[in-house]
Amino acid sequence: MIENPISRRSFIKGLGASAATFSILPSRILGQTIAPSPNNRINIAIIGVGGMGAVAVNELADQNIVAFCDVDDRRVSAAMEEGDRSIRASVEKNKGAKWFKDFRKMFDQMGDQIDAVAISTPDHMHYAIAMWAIGLGKHVYVQKPLTRTIGEARRLTLAAREKGVITQMGNQGHSTDATRVIKEWIDAGVIGEVREVHWWTDRPIWPQGMADRPNPPAGNGAVPKELDWDLWLGSAPERPYDPAYVPFNWRGWWDFGCGALGDMGCHIMDAAYYALNLGHPTMVDPILTANSKEAAPNASVITYHFPSRGNMPPVKGIWYDGGLRPALPPGIPLDLEMPTNGSFIIGEKATVFVDGWSNSVRIVPEARMLELRSTFPKRTLPRVKGGPFAEWCKAIQGGPACGSAFDYSGPFTEVVNLGNVAIRAGRRIEWDPSTMTIPNAPEANLFVDNDYEYRKGWGI
Repeated sequence: MIENPISRRSFIKGLGASAATFSILPSRILGQTIAPSPNNRINIAIIGVGGMGAVAVNELADQNIVAFCDVDDRRVSAAMEEGDRSIRASVEKNKGAKWFKDFRKMFDQMGDQIDAVAISTPDHMHYAIAMWAIGLGKHVYVQKPLTRTIGEARRLTLAAREKGVITQMGNQGHSTDATRVIKEWIDAGVIGEVREVHWWTDRPIWPQGMADRPNPPAGNGAVPKELDWDLWLGSAPERPYDPAYVPFNWRGWWDFGCGALGDMGCHIMDAAYYALNLGHPTMVDPILTANSKEAAPNASVITYHFPSRGNMPPVKGIWYDGGLRPALPPGIPLDLEMPTNGSFIIGEKATVFVDGWSNSVRIVPEARMLELRSTFPKRTLPRVKGGPFAEWCKAIQGGPACGSAFDYSGPFTEVVNLGNVAIRAGRRIEWDPSTMTIPNAPEANLFVDNDYEYRKGWGI
């Protein structure tokens, strides 16, 4: 029998309140403990095996994978054969694992055999699966963005905090040395006060023009026999199958994904958000191509206005997608080779140039970096060895907390998704994070939390 581990109705309306002020976990799972796995390996379930799920399978192969779950056998088959990223050897190493299409049945049959869950599904299912797992006391790794909406991110963060599980969001750049170097430079005053940041991406890379459709596709063709369409929809409203959604283009549709900002914001914005301790903005201004209630725009420019924090001045953070890019900051040579995804952190003394996944960082131009080299501080922040999955596993086994645990990545996801709220509202919005409301445009509150009813039977 499949049960609902956490009811959405068990949350009080004031989501800005501390998690300590209320209980969200039913008594039947309070006090549940997880038995240690043999050889100190973690018993892990992989939900979503194709796409980014293949990375999870390979990165976690040396743990004890006890279950695989995916609604689309085509994606699984592709992952088994995908050249250097093939999961075939990892699956063979864990050949005793059971296979499922429905994660609810997996938990129902194997709940007492699972320590932790890695979730690599479309965005709209992150919240349902993660909340279900947390309700059962499982540690959780969720690919970015953490959730499809701000309200989901807030509830998931509070649930994980109350249950005390180990969490991590899959924005892998947060585990790199470069992210820590940027923070060390800023903390030491190497680049001076920062008042402006620019982030850009080549996304969306899925088919364009969807924002011009007034209605969703009416349905096209029979559902492939390898795909369970009802399970793919999960908590989202029922609609006919159409190849416009799967296996990848779901990112552009608001019912399932978070557009270009959701796809790349949690990567590209992370280094500045972390190093500058940006917190919540007070206001967000959108500029965008054709808007639609159904789909994300082809391109947008989103300006976040962050207030002062302690002795740090206010910051204007500007996001560009659809191939748009910022003008080069003063003093930067015109022949600077800009990657398709990246950011500028502009200080009063120098500009930091970061690639999209925070794998590399430098001060530009190079001559200025050489001038400032003598002021670079010694290492003050601990480094991560092995990447975000290894960091998560070590934390489960008693090591240091994860850098992108939900207490960090939850509020960060709220900020990223706030840009989408402004896009969907089509106007400037002011933001009150304590009440999670938009005082100047109450009609935009519709987009803060889930803007449709979750389908019955999905445990939220």
